[in-house]
Formats: sequence, structure tokens, C-alpha cells
Amino acid sequence: MFTTGQLIFAAFFVIVFTVIMVYAYRKDLKLHRRYYKGSLWVLLVFILFIVTIVVIKKFIVS
Repeated sequence: MFTTGQLIFAAFFVIVFTVIMVYAYRKDLKLHRRYYKGSLWVLLVFILFIVTIVVIKKFIVS
């Protein structure tokens, strides 16, 4: 399905992309803490909302 060269390129790309993203995140960590304070609560509420919808659908549609 994929050639050896394509697989090597994909692996190399994923590794390099991950390293660059980790470097960029660490570089901006102070800014993230300052500007995105409280965003974890927003994420948790969103996940809770999605779980609630799934549970309601499972019990009502069944």
C-alpha cells in the first residue's frame, strides 16, 4: 500500500512535528498560564456535556 520511502518520510515527519510542537509549547508556557487560566474547567464542562448527551441518547433511544 505504501512504499518504504513513504513510510520513512511519515515516521520522520511525525517525530519532527512532535518535537517542534513540544518546543513551541514549552517556549510559550508562561503565556499559556497567563492567558488560558481556567480553560481546563471549560474543557471539563464540555466533556461532561458530551457524556450527558450520549447517556441521554442511550437511555431514551433504546
